[in-house]
Amino acid sequence: MRSEVEKLKQKRVKKTSYNSSLPPSQGFKPNQSSSQSTSLHCEETGSHRNGGRELSQQPDQVVVAQAKSCPHCGVEVDLSTQRLSGIYERIELPPMTPHITRVERYGGICQGCQQAYEAPVPVGLEPGSPFGTSVASLVTYLRYSHAISYQRLSQLMSDLYGLSLSEGAIANLLQRVRAQLENPVAKIVERLRSARVVGSDETGARVKGTNQWEWVFQNAQVCLHVIRPSRGKTVIDTVMAGHQPQVWVSDLFSAQAAHPAHDWQVCLAHQLRDCQYAMNAGDELFAPRMKWLLLKAIALQRRRHTLAPSTVQQYCARFRGLLREILNLNPKSVEGQRLLKRYQKIRAHLLLFLTDETIPPTNNASEQALRWSIVFRKVTNGFRSDESVNFLMSN
Repeated sequence: MRSEVEKLKQKRVKKTSYNSSLPPSQGFKPNQSSSQSTSLHCEETGSHRNGGRELSQQPDQVVVAQAKSCPHCGVEVDLSTQRLSGIYERIELPPMTPHITRVERYGGICQGCQQAYEAPVPVGLEPGSPFGTSVASLVTYLRYSHAISYQRLSQLMSDLYGLSLSEGAIANLLQRVRAQLENPVAKIVERLRSARVVGSDETGARVKGTNQWEWVFQNAQVCLHVIRPSRGKTVIDTVMAGHQPQVWVSDLFSAQAAHPAHDWQVCLAHQLRDCQYAMNAGDELFAPRMKWLLLKAIALQRRRHTLAPSTVQQYCARFRGLLREILNLNPKSVEGQRLLKRYQKIRAHLLLFLTDETIPPTNNASEQALRWSIVFRKVTNGFRSDESVNFLMSN
């Protein structure tokens, strides 16, 4: 018995981003060959084989350089005999300084009714925060699109624009922006709760030093992010508020498997990686055939708009027949048996996308929607306040 266990340990394959859900950042990166390094260096240096930078169609200034005399002998030359020998551009940034509008508001006491009054001010110059919409837009963009910390953001605004903006002022400004996004977020939630197809995924998030979960609910029209302390099904129930989509697209996580939709499309990207792992572990019977079938079905979904409906139906019938044959195999390897047992339970959810071209075969769109949040988490080490979490829901 011990010898069999030792053999299994010896055959255990290391999981990577190619055969599992392990992110590439945690995988081992082999050294590149000299040819790969050379080609990568050429791409980074930006060498132009077909010419330089494209010239601007509307330059702000044009300088014409023509010689008045020969630089060799000093003889005067005719301007009409000269021809254009080169053209290029020099690009500079204009000085960036804040545009400050001071409002002097007058008022007094009405002689007729004896009541105090103040003069009206133009729209957009009402009392309140001294920072206008352009400052709010720039700060929001730098914070949530480039993950710049409050301290560096305050220094950046001072160095580039000469604008004194404290960390507290940045927090108050972002909170004001979040309040302005409440109505758009409400419309996103409303559209999500009437959607026919919904894809969902979740990833870890740090909020005020505690571990929470960031969820995403999306389709081709809308995308909603929420961060909650729970990874359970209650989050899905709260967000969907009783709505039952026609199709749910997700991985095999238990909370996602308990979705409220009528049908379920399992993410095939995860299954392809699991099949690859089983192949690396020695399964030569089940996993290779299943991976081939899934890849062919995904390829059909991508080009079905170019095929006649009758041709698509023939392919779909063929793939379903192949799936039945593959699930009747009897693999000997442990990983092959594990996959066979899994797919026998979810066989109805593997090729559901073949019934409708609007159903995606993978949940890659949800993972892509979460990708920047993962980068933001790594750069900033999480969120320091609940206000930041609520703002993320608006993006």
